[in-house]
Amino acid sequence: MTILKPHSLIDYAKDMKAYYTDIFVLPLPPGHRFPMVKYKLLRERLISSGVMEPDDLIVPEAATDEDILRCHTPEYLHKLMTGTLSRKEEVRIGFPWTLEMVERSRRSSGATIRAAISALTEGTSANLAGGTHHAGRDFGAGFSVFCDAAIAARALQHRGLVEKVLVIDCDVHQGNGTADVCRDDPTIFTFSLHGERNFPFRKINGDLDIGLVEGTGDADYLSTLETALERVLSVFDPDLAIYQSGADPFVDDKLGKLALSKAGLAKRDRLVLSMLRNEDIPVAVTMGGGYAQNVDDVVDIHFETIRIAKSFCSVMA
Repeated sequence: MTILKPHSLIDYAKDMKAYYTDIFVLPLPPGHRFPMVKYKLLRERLISSGVMEPDDLIVPEAATDEDILRCHTPEYLHKLMTGTLSRKEEVRIGFPWTLEMVERSRRSSGATIRAAISALTEGTSANLAGGTHHAGRDFGAGFSVFCDAAIAARALQHRGLVEKVLVIDCDVHQGNGTADVCRDDPTIFTFSLHGERNFPFRKINGDLDIGLVEGTGDADYLSTLETALERVLSVFDPDLAIYQSGADPFVDDKLGKLALSKAGLAKRDRLVLSMLRNEDIPVAVTMGGGYAQNVDDVVDIHFETIRIAKSFCSVMA
């Protein structure tokens, strides 16, 4: 495991800002497998446990058309805004089209933008949702409408706040949408560590993609992740990282298959955040997927990710 060395961060802040969108409810039919309730449960647990103060949990602005159009085509955005997606396109997204779906997706991308901006001064910040990495330039897929990591990266670049952004994707599913949006863009490095024989079954390769076999446990996963991150950080020097954590590598996840324990996932988070801290790289954390039989397991994993992220929160030099 990486040993944290002295760094140039000058102070530690008690507070970390996190952005939430669970008040923008996406209406779903009964029995839908997407666990929308997890976001509200996560925020409530963060407050009740004392890990986060209510004043540090903030509702973000929605991503604007300008933000979205740096990553998605005008035709795709028009279809979403007018409700003219084809049946095939709607099925591919996995949500029934509603104006509420569009608004929530805008807010979730806005939350990643805000978390990324906060991270530049606090060291670490979080979106209590996000991680919509299956949305490509002209399509949505896999419960992803807009590609929030790419939208945030380009929003900050457009504002002159950063030049280079690293996207670290540890969701169990490969970040095909992020790879599609950021294809041929040398200023955004996309790294995905995922289950090889899992959705999406037709991958779109990013800068570094590592597919793992079913049943990969904690030890092999963490060793692979550390080696890969060392490789990435030796060739790419980002001004910001966006870390999609993901609760779905969990052993009891219905869509996962990588068999990580909760303790292993916590070690994953500490490893990623410590390696970024070691290089003085601010990081915005997003939640990604989680589909365990018991939604409380998903909330446990996301909660621990935020708790660990807060321990790394600091004022950047």
